[in-house]
Amino acid sequence: MRSRYSAYVLGLETYLLETWHQSTRPASLGLATQAPKPTWLGLTVKRHVNPTPDTAIVEFVARLRMGGGSAERMHETSRFVREDGRWLYVDGDVS
Repeated sequence: MRSRYSAYVLGLETYLLETWHQSTRPASLGLATQAPKPTWLGLTVKRHVNPTPDTAIVEFVARLRMGGGSAERMHETSRFVREDGRWLYVDGDVS
């Protein structure tokens, strides 16, 4: 989760797509053309559990600011699966 957050901060779309499970991965994220670009302010991992050795659930809050606007919070519970030793993002529920 932390590596994916860092990739969003740095705009590393290729890494994000490579760590996204193929069953739910979009063709692109459009980070290079996103306007306004977010300013990422921090990440707090609230909890993580491993229901099985090859699945994980991570609840986090990411703080960001869009353009000159007020700071916002993105609260998500994400699901990951491990394939060939690599953790891949499957999907998440935003609340």
